Amino acid sequence: MLIPIWELSGLERQGWLQHAIAPRPIAFASTIDAAGNVNLSPFSFFNLFSTNPAIIIFSPTRSVRENTIKHTLLNIQEVPEVSINICTEAMVQQVSLSSCNYPKGVDEFMKAGFNKEKATYIQPPLVKESPIQMECKVLEIKSLGEGPGAGQLVIAEVTCMHVSENVLNDAGTMIDQRKVHHVARLGGDWYAVINEQNLFTVAKPNAHLGIGIDALPEAIRNSRILTGNHLAQLANVSNIPAIDAAFEDMQLKQIIQYYANSPAEMEEELHRYAKQCIDTNNIEKAWQILLTGTDI
Repeated sequence: MLIPIWELSGLERQGWLQHAIAPRPIAFASTIDAAGNVNLSPFSFFNLFSTNPAIIIFSPTRSVRENTIKHTLLNIQEVPEVSINICTEAMVQQVSLSSCNYPKGVDEFMKAGFNKEKATYIQPPLVKESPIQMECKVLEIKSLGEGPGAGQLVIAEVTCMHVSENVLNDAGTMIDQRKVHHVARLGGDWYAVINEQNLFTVAKPNAHLGIGIDALPEAIRNSRILTGNHLAQLANVSNIPAIDAAFEDMQLKQIIQYYANSPAEMEEELHRYAKQCIDTNNIEKAWQILLTGTDI
C-alpha cells in the first residue's frame, strides 16, 4: 500500500506517522512564564540527541486542528528553562489528563493531581511523582513551519538529573532498566509499558567486528529454520568458532543417530535445536551444534 503523505489531510498524516513511528518516549515538561504561572504538559516528539553536551530535544507542535501554539512553547520563550520528568506506568493516566487544552494560567499540576518539587538550578518545578527528573536550560527554539502540525523544536541542555533510589540497581551506581517501567506513546490511544516481561538484551559488537551474515557457511546462511535475527546473532562473532572435540550433548547425539540415513532431515533438526539455543542466548552451544552438522 503506497501512501503519498502530501495527499493526506493533517489529521490523516498525523495518524499514519504516529502509528508507524513508535514507541516514542514521553517528555513530561514543566515550564513557567515571566509572571510565575506554571504549565505541565506531555510531549512524545522527544528524545536524547547528545551526551556531551547533554542535549535533549522535544517538539510542542502547532495544533493540527486550530494551528495554535502550546503554552509550553510560550512559557519557554519567556523563561528559557524546562524540567523534563520521565513518565512511568504508575502516573500515565494523570499524565494524559494533563494534556487537556486548559486555558493559559490553569495549573495542570493541580488538575492532574501532581505535586511540585523545587528544582535546584531552574525556575520550573519538578514533578515529585516522577522517579527521574531533569533540569534543563533551553538553548534554541527552531521552528519547522507555521502551519497546522508544524514542529517547534526545543533544544535544551540537561544541567542535572534527580533519580529516585527506587529505580537504581542494587549497587546504587546506575538506573536499573527493569525498575523504571517507562511508558511510551504509540498512535491514537495506544501506549506501551516497558517492564521486565518485555525487556531483552542484544549483544553489541563494540569490541570486535562481527563476521557478518554473508560470511556464514552456506548451509547455515540458507537455513529454512533460522531467521535473520538468529543468523545475525551467529554472525556477531569475530571468527567462526572451531569444532570443540570435547563438546558433548545427549540431544545432539540422538538427532545424529535417529536421522543418520536422512541428511536433509538431520540438518533441519540440528537447526531447530540450534534455534532453541540461540533463543536462550546460548550462542556458543548453537555454533557447536551447527558445526557438528556441517562436519558430518
